[in-house]
Amino acid sequence: MARYTGSCAKVKMQIIGPDAITYTYNLVSTDYEAFPLSAGNGTYSITIYENISGTSYATCLAAEIRAVLTNEFGPYLYPNQYCTFNSSSDVVAKAAELAASAETDLDVVANVYNYLIENITYDYEKAATVPSGYTSDVDEILSSGTGICLDYAAVMTSMLRSQHIPTRLEVGYAGDVYHAWISTYITDVGWVNGIVEFDGESWQLMDPTFAASSSEKELKKFIGDGSNYLVKYIY
Repeated sequence: MARYTGSCAKVKMQIIGPDAITYTYNLVSTDYEAFPLSAGNGTYSITIYENISGTSYATCLAAEIRAVLTNEFGPYLYPNQYCTFNSSSDVVAKAAELAASAETDLDVVANVYNYLIENITYDYEKAATVPSGYTSDVDEILSSGTGICLDYAAVMTSMLRSQHIPTRLEVGYAGDVYHAWISTYITDVGWVNGIVEFDGESWQLMDPTFAASSSEKELKKFIGDGSNYLVKYIY
């Protein structure tokens, strides 16, 4: 967790883990915000930068931490800056409602997934104007019933994590389009990358944004076996 208590209006934080991938975040809250250690066990370099002018930043704080995870699923069970929720959140209440009739984790995933694609429409105007560093207000997205790919992924991630289902919010490329989707961990199956259709014999890759905005034929033609997806960041 991190917070910035100085007077600079624009502050960024970078986290580099043992996988050498650089994650860059905006620090915008005076309260502590949580950030996932997506690379698992190992040494993480954390640097906070203050804006000097334009796009120039100077180092404010630099530190290294050694992380040993007591639960390998820990980073994917709790809130963080990209999927912020708490026990009072509307997404948590809705997830509990959708999970009430479920007998398995897969049932919960299916219920949440179906609710999402039926009740949230894609916001093309927002997608064309979204600023760099944008993060979702998951309750606002649930209330408005519209959002971009990151919003779909953040709402579903928040709902499933609140039901104790490990879920990764993943950002990367779907074809040549920058995109966000999720993967979940199902007991006795493992990580299901790209979630979430199962026909009794095989998994079909599916993500909630395309499911809400594409026909079934177009969706399955594009998604296929997952080869169209390239993960860059995991939150």
